[in-house]
Amino acid sequence: MMSGSSPPPPSLPAGSGSFFRGYTKLCKGLAVVLLLVHLVVQLFPSAVTYLALIPARTIPFAWNLITAGYVEQTIPGAIVSIVGLLLFGKLLEPLWGSKELSKFIFIVNFSTSVCVFTTAIVLYYITQLEIYLYTPLSGFYGVLSGLLVGIKQLLPDQELNLFVLKIKAKWIPSLVALISIVVSFFMKDLMSYLPVLLFGIYMSWIYLRYFQKRLETGLKGDPSEDFSFSSFFPEFLRPILDPIASIFHRLLCGRSERSDGRGQTLDASPLPGSDSIEANRRRERGQRALEQRLAEKLAAVRSSESTSQDAADKV
Repeated sequence: MMSGSSPPPPSLPAGSGSFFRGYTKLCKGLAVVLLLVHLVVQLFPSAVTYLALIPARTIPFAWNLITAGYVEQTIPGAIVSIVGLLLFGKLLEPLWGSKELSKFIFIVNFSTSVCVFTTAIVLYYITQLEIYLYTPLSGFYGVLSGLLVGIKQLLPDQELNLFVLKIKAKWIPSLVALISIVVSFFMKDLMSYLPVLLFGIYMSWIYLRYFQKRLETGLKGDPSEDFSFSSFFPEFLRPILDPIASIFHRLLCGRSERSDGRGQTLDASPLPGSDSIEANRRRERGQRALEQRLAEKLAAVRSSESTSQDAADKV
């Protein structure tokens, strides 16, 4: 009985050590890119002019719409982006695959930059303040917030420990957006990050809601109520937001689609019950992935323990 109960205690430090293992090649490669670009900007500050998004210079330097997302101008920003990418990618890539995750990152990064550029131009014409034209805008926060939306979609009921609080994954994007808005009022330096983060959340939701192709069904998007636009807000606001969101839904999905017999009608509205079925499928898929990952970690722990025990016996 004593020998049978001895394995669990060593698994705790091994579990904490697993924080540094299991990252995917794609995310490690992108983390290296973020680090290298950060070092280039630190060593050659003038590189910000060519890599960051400066709305007044975007027309000749159009590549800024892509490169700006990978430019972190501060050390804390680089650390947060690299750690966040590794952790979030570790959850999403096993479920999406490397190809889909890289596609998601590219689309969210580019569309976020386009929205930020357009907003800056509009604000300049409204206010005539040149700060909107010449402030370098950059950062990976748009993609990071988009990855949080992906976690909300796939693992909505997964509880995460945030210091002393336990919060479900489905509320993390909304909480991040709320905290960012509040903090930006007191720390003006963070104001430039706010549009990147908010547009990252919104553009990632649009892609996942309407355009991402689901391999298990062959359909595009996620029509479930649990992933509607109003699901990012408290319950009492949803009756107000749902009619507004339905207008944009018609713009994006107004065309008729053929029924494929998998819960979609001719006008692309889901059959009764199909939303909850799809949501359950996503939860089950995410839960299976988590269980598989935990099983692999437990097997690795037991293997290392048996190896160390064999070595001790030989000694």
